[in-house]
Amino acid sequence: MRNHPIPALSFAHASKDLPAGVVVFLVALPLCLGIALASGAPLFAGVLGGIVGGIVVTLFSGSELSVSGPAAGLASIVAAAITSLGSFPAFLAAVVIAGVLQIIVAAVRAGSLGSFIPHSVIKGMLAAIGLTIILKQLPHAVGYDRQGFMDDEVAFAGSEWINIFLDPVRALQSDILQPGAVLITCVCLAIMLAWELPRVQQLPWMRTIPGALVSVLIGTTMNSLFSMFVPHWQLTGAAGHLVSLPVFSSIADIGNQLVFPDMHAFGRMDVWIVGITITAIASIESVLSVEAVDKMDPRKRISNVNRELFAQGIGNALSGLIGGIPVTSVIVRSSANVYAGGVTRLSSLVHGILLLLAVILIPLLLNMIPLACLTSVLLIVGYKLSSFKILRSMWKEGLPQFIPFIVTLVAIVATDILVGVGIGLIVSVFYVVRSYHRRSITLVHDEINWLLRFNKDMTFIQNLMLKDCLVEIPDGAHLIIDGTTALYIDHDIYETISDFTELAKHRNITVTYHNYFDKHGRA
Repeated sequence: MRNHPIPALSFAHASKDLPAGVVVFLVALPLCLGIALASGAPLFAGVLGGIVGGIVVTLFSGSELSVSGPAAGLASIVAAAITSLGSFPAFLAAVVIAGVLQIIVAAVRAGSLGSFIPHSVIKGMLAAIGLTIILKQLPHAVGYDRQGFMDDEVAFAGSEWINIFLDPVRALQSDILQPGAVLITCVCLAIMLAWELPRVQQLPWMRTIPGALVSVLIGTTMNSLFSMFVPHWQLTGAAGHLVSLPVFSSIADIGNQLVFPDMHAFGRMDVWIVGITITAIASIESVLSVEAVDKMDPRKRISNVNRELFAQGIGNALSGLIGGIPVTSVIVRSSANVYAGGVTRLSSLVHGILLLLAVILIPLLLNMIPLACLTSVLLIVGYKLSSFKILRSMWKEGLPQFIPFIVTLVAIVATDILVGVGIGLIVSVFYVVRSYHRRSITLVHDEINWLLRFNKDMTFIQNLMLKDCLVEIPDGAHLIIDGTTALYIDHDIYETISDFTELAKHRNITVTYHNYFDKHGRA
């Protein structure tokens, strides 16, 4: 890690990063609580994970726009691990182990593998997340809360994937729609859309204050006014329509909520297995998220992925030590950061500091925010990730780019991020092999004179095509094999040509070579 010193925080863009940090905080707060609930961990553990991800990981991060915190993709793994290990302190030991292992992964520079993911797959992943956000937010936009709010961050549905499409229909048919939620959502959406109009953006003060923050303030005020003028429209916490942050009576009360790892668990093999599992999944999700954020970055900066994994390792080790759940770089919060106008890591740091202050100072005030406000923010983020403009641009790039993109999109919505990306990679590899296979060999002839030219390096992949070309050579022909442009020729290729040369003796075919070397290096 010596060649990559920790980048210094810059306050040059504080006017943009501070309000962006507030927006990310508003999005992250209910998600931290919901993910902890879904994981079977204490709610405070989710907030601790968010604080560590926002402050500690940001200080060491190799990405300017990535935001870290508890990840919904790990929720099922965390829940199963807590049950199998027998206690939450034993699980915390596994989180510490995962953090240390991530530091080792960064030290051997394994994070660079993320650079081999095609941009069509990354674009498909972003579009899938955006589409899923929209579909999952529509029920919340009208006050239909069959799902927990934490599900809004999950870009997959597993065996119940069909519910992603059915829930919006159920919401519209439901007799428990909340007029207050509908009105708040519409007003917040109108504010954020108006905020992006060119004439509005020309006003200096409008560029420094994000529309998402204004919409949350106005939406919260509207809900308070409902209690005075139209009580049956008011959204309440008892019905699950408001942010739900734990309320502590004193600093000592906060300290009493801290849970520490079981030191004896570090010697258990099952704890190490869980730690290795968390390492693998958290590292992959972080790499994917950082690669995706780089694609969204208006300045097109390239993040240091190994530095990011190093930061994630420090964050997970510390989170486990103080009782927090695992953290990763998270695409939804990172996307909110980008579209809120964040420029540097300061915005992520602000979000982490606000999480810390919120726990201590203003939990009651934050618990007044309707989830419909946050729904409108995520609807805008989801649309920007999966707009028709992106679909159209990928179509214009041709089928070799569009097919992996659309397959990745569908696969992620139907399964999960890791499986979907894996399927997208397989499709991308197919098109790469197909393209490489088609253009690797040229065969031309003039009467009895034939030329077989290798246009690029030859591997076993081209062996079948080579055999098909050699079959076309007629008896009595003169064949020239030209390997000028092939810097590498695989053993299988040499064997095929060697076999053909032996056969040529019996078919009166003469074979000459131009810049071609056999497997022994002989011309």
